[in-house]
Parts: sequence; structure tokens; C-alpha cells
Amino acid sequence: MKVLVTGKLPDEIISTLNQRHDVVANRFDFPMPREEVIEQVRDKDGLLCMITDRIDDELMEQAPGLRMIANYGVGYDHIDLASATARGIWVSNTPGVLTDATAEVALALILSVARRVVEGDAIVRTGKFGNWAPMLFLGTEVSGKTLGIVGLGQIGKAVARRAAGFSMRILYHNRSRIPEDEEKALNATYVDLKTLLSESDFVSLHVSLNEQSRHLIGPEELRLMKPTSYLINVSRGPVIDETALVAALQDGRPAGAGLDVYENEPEQAPGLTDLSNVVLLPHVGSATVETRRRMASLAVENLLQGLEGTPPPNRLNCGFR
Repeated sequence: MKVLVTGKLPDEIISTLNQRHDVVANRFDFPMPREEVIEQVRDKDGLLCMITDRIDDELMEQAPGLRMIANYGVGYDHIDLASATARGIWVSNTPGVLTDATAEVALALILSVARRVVEGDAIVRTGKFGNWAPMLFLGTEVSGKTLGIVGLGQIGKAVARRAAGFSMRILYHNRSRIPEDEEKALNATYVDLKTLLSESDFVSLHVSLNEQSRHLIGPEELRLMKPTSYLINVSRGPVIDETALVAALQDGRPAGAGLDVYENEPEQAPGLTDLSNVVLLPHVGSATVETRRRMASLAVENLLQGLEGTPPPNRLNCGFR
């Protein structure tokens, strides 16, 4: 069968695919242009796509033989799942394998914005570090503070476990409460979103992107946050109204933010990069050697099983075979 891989993957992963299928793969570490994806996918049975690809009905219309779409990533808002299901195409993702790496980045952002790590690095590098002084370059402590986690899935829970090392009080808001024994294990208290925003010193977002979560954090929610609090996002950019966030940060409420994702990625809202009270990362939540290899292996496993007519282990749709 014929397979298209739209992102650059390790050579050994591509070799595994080549042993069983005819593979066309992107050899460059930047997204394959949409026009090229559409052209290349026309005669393909399988597609291993990246989160930067828009896999919509228009694209699937051009690939009548497509039977399997394996997403390299957890979030799948870039894939028209309903259209794929209607066409009898399996869709899968790569959950679980990037939990620890993403949780680590959330903690890194919390520490960076609280202790002004990026600002401090810039001062030293530009030769502006002149002396130590008692009131110079003050940040805020993380230990003992309240961490509000919005979306207590696997990544949110991993963040909570790490926050325990800083003796943080954990509040969480979720679509539904987790079992009581898990709450006790995580020392987590369920609250509504307004309470979480108003009581937390750090708010960390870990929700999937859908119509309910788009702009979950907008002007009203930002006004609820403490003027001393920080907003962290390693989930999906459109969960935050980025223009509203810029205005709120300029007004000093919240005190700062740490972002790994953006509403119109890779672009940022005007004014965001001018702010000194934000730490901005280039979507590196899962960017470790170990995690990216596990993601590639799992995506390939999903792809191969789907092409063989077996429901892939991490399928997102069902009911048509």
C-alpha cells in the first residue's frame, strides 16, 4: 500500500514503514505545503500527518483510497473527524507518550515566569548585570502557593504530582470530578472555574480544543485572576483569547504568563512579544528526543494496524467497520 508521511521522522521509523509499504515522506523539518500534501495524498492508502496539517473534507475528497489517518500528536482539532468517519477512514492519535514531557514544560514555565528566568538571562547576556542588591530583580516564590489546573487529564495530573514537590495547594476544574481516591492522592480540590481563577496564584491550562473550550479564558476570566497570579498554557492556543490576554497583561492583571502555544500559531497577537512579563516558547511541550521517538513509533503502529484492517489501538472514531 502507499503511505504519505507529511513530517520529518527518524530514519529508522521510515525504514520500518518502507519494509511493508511504499512510502513518500517529508525529508525537511518544516511543514509540507498544503498544496503538496493534497497532490501527494491522491493515490495513498495511509496518511501519517502532523498537527500543522489541515486534514479537512476537501483534502479527503482528493484521496478516494484513503483508509487510515495516523496523527502525530494528541490534539486532533485539525482533522475533520466527522468527515473521516463518514468516509470510513480510521483516525488515530498518540496519547499518553507525551504526558511527562508536557508536564515538565508546564512546570518550567511556572518557574520561569515566577522567578523571571528569561529576563535575568537577557540582563546577563547584554552586559547589564552591574551588581547584586536587596530589592533588585525580585520574583515570587512558587513553594506553598496555589496552583489551579484547568483540565485534570493525564497531563494535568502529572503537573499536580510534580507540584507536590513544591508543597503547592492544588485546585482543579474539569468537565467532571475525578474519583475521590484520586483527589486524595493528588491533594486536589474540585472547584468551579470562577473560584479557581480567583483563588489561584498559578493557573495552568490542560484542556483539549473544541467549541466549548475555545476562548475559555477571555476578558471576563482574566479579570477574575489575582493581580499577582500567572497564566500558563501548554494545551492549545485558541483556549485563550490572546488579544484579551495582551490587554490584561498590559494592565497588570494577571502579573504574567507562560505560553507554549498560540491562538494563530505560529503568529502571536500584536503586542505579546513586546511584554517582559511573559515567557514564550515555540510549541515544545513534547520536544524531547525520547518523547518524539515514542510518538513516531505509536503513530506508525496505529497506521500499520489501520492499513491491515485492524482497528488501531488509539483510534478516535469507530462504528463503521
